[in-house]
Amino acid sequence: MPQRPPFSPVISLLTVGSIWDGQLNAQLKDLGLTTRKYGLLAHIQATPGISFSELARRSQITVQTAHTAVRALVGDGLAADATAHAGAASTLRVTEKGAAALAEADARLARLDAVFSQASPALTDALEGLHEEPFGEDLQNP
Repeated sequence: MPQRPPFSPVISLLTVGSIWDGQLNAQLKDLGLTTRKYGLLAHIQATPGISFSELARRSQITVQTAHTAVRALVGDGLAADATAHAGAASTLRVTEKGAAALAEADARLARLDAVFSQASPALTDALEGLHEEPFGEDLQNP
């Protein structure tokens, strides 16, 4: 019989994250959002006129990926970019349609959060704040 590998908190967190990412994506699909698009749209709403560089930094993605995702949000009518030409500072903002989608997405996320919190209160407490400062500089230089 093969020996079971030792417990890995990283693998466990990735597994749990994957499961709940799938749940959230399923909840967002009919709104035209994915987990990533939801996060980007929320950043744009919180900081109208945010630069692509800052949007990418906050989302931990490349600037090119941010441009691609924002083009999709603009194409779906969820965001607007009034940038006059390439190289100009962006003037990203959420449209009315985007604001409505975000409000509904927030409500759906709140329901998922309630289910998760009730099922795993200790894990919920342990996770609070980790997305802001996961592990400081140690994560950059393991």
